[in-house]
Amino acid sequence: MTGEVEERSVGRERGERAAPGAGTDAGRRLVLAACTMAVFMAAVEATIVATAMPSIVGTLGGFDLYGWVFAAYLLASSVTIPIYGKLADLHGRKPIFFLGAVIFLAGSTLCGFATNMVSLASCRALQGLGAGSILPLAFTIVADIYPARERAGAQAVISVVWGMAAVAGPLLGAFLVSTLGWPFVFWVNLPVGAAAMLFMGLFFTETAPHQARKIDVGGALLLACGSGALVLALLEMHALGWLAAPLLGLAALLLGLLARHERRAAEPMVPLHLWRNRTILVVNLASLPIGAMMMGVSAFLPPYVQGVMGRSTLIAGVSLAAMSIGWSAASPLAARLMHRTSYRANAITGGLGMVAGALLLLLMRPDSGAPWAAAGAGLMGVGLGFAINTFTIAAQGAVGPADRGVATSSTVFTRAIGQCFGTALLGAVLNLGLAERLASSGGALDRLMLHEGNTAELAALTAAAASALHGVYVAVLLMALLGLVGTMLMPAGHRPEREPGH
Repeated sequence: MTGEVEERSVGRERGERAAPGAGTDAGRRLVLAACTMAVFMAAVEATIVATAMPSIVGTLGGFDLYGWVFAAYLLASSVTIPIYGKLADLHGRKPIFFLGAVIFLAGSTLCGFATNMVSLASCRALQGLGAGSILPLAFTIVADIYPARERAGAQAVISVVWGMAAVAGPLLGAFLVSTLGWPFVFWVNLPVGAAAMLFMGLFFTETAPHQARKIDVGGALLLACGSGALVLALLEMHALGWLAAPLLGLAALLLGLLARHERRAAEPMVPLHLWRNRTILVVNLASLPIGAMMMGVSAFLPPYVQGVMGRSTLIAGVSLAAMSIGWSAASPLAARLMHRTSYRANAITGGLGMVAGALLLLLMRPDSGAPWAAAGAGLMGVGLGFAINTFTIAAQGAVGPADRGVATSSTVFTRAIGQCFGTALLGAVLNLGLAERLASSGGALDRLMLHEGNTAELAALTAAAASALHGVYVAVLLMALLGLVGTMLMPAGHRPEREPGH
């Protein structure tokens, strides 16, 4: 408690801005609508592009660069998340929101004009440079305009929209590709982004900080290069092979230099004093395994349902969508219970839901059926809806307005790093499992997904994939347990009405 009160006093000494607002209740709702439109635009991007990629590759060629269309976007967005959070604290939410949205929409426009996979991957990187601002700033702006007693409910609306986007993406992508062509998968962002910027410009007002505060350029460069090297090494670990080790070493060196630099910086890009705040520390540490665990569902459930269980692509997609549906359903409930219980109780509830979902996936067998897979993913989604929504609100409540952007973006950033780590770790577990059971594991899952081969070969592939994916879900359960332990370390007794300083 003492540490958290100290952090608030530090924020006041550094000159906090007056609380932003939206004038009237109707104005607040329109600002919330702007935030939800922006979040939908960014959230739908992953699934809608994945749906369109076969058509894009058919037109542009360059299948060998397929993965970079996604990696470039994720790398650029992950690296910029904490930078946008700090810039929003320094110069205001509104101009930084517009900056990120304009960059994102410029990238979206150029993606539709791409003539080859190199240009498409480059434009996706530009998209990602803007996307890093959208989720953290949407949550930060909502925290600014809603008082503590209403904040959880407003944030839950954004979480619901995020979940809906994951479900709507494949359907919208398939419709656009079949009717208008693949460029419209990117251009559909333009009217949505324009409407979000219009509402934000008309109805969101804020007062600039009272003190001029300079950008920590050195810290920003070290943060971008260090985190970029880390994310790249994690995303491409399998392809890089032994080169991943020196890249990880470079990341460690740069991030170590960042920590040293930030101790002396007058206006640090990553305020190290925030990490003395127990809530901030616990939320970020717990977000790492939770982010990694999420990849066990989003990346590895469809191959199990489609390849091992022999179900269709549609059934695999529906099973995966259960996680988003569970997340969307749990977020409003978590917002209501947060006021009656505490952040810690809510987060632990989420941790238990994630562990229960991971257990179901661990016990899944080839003959369990798609409903079993959907139930495990749905429970995981319920747990995520409780935990992540609670983490965001708790982190925002643990600091003053002057550090709210950094606190919010840190939770998004650590979860993104966890997702990259989960992709690398779980992919390695899968590959090792296949290598142990097959003489040649190269392309094994591809052949299984396409059901290529004779009956005996397919039976061997199914058994090997089931066993290897079982190993993946052992790792997912361990990550869920680590996330549960993290939720138990949260300070007791805090809830929106009892935030320190409120």
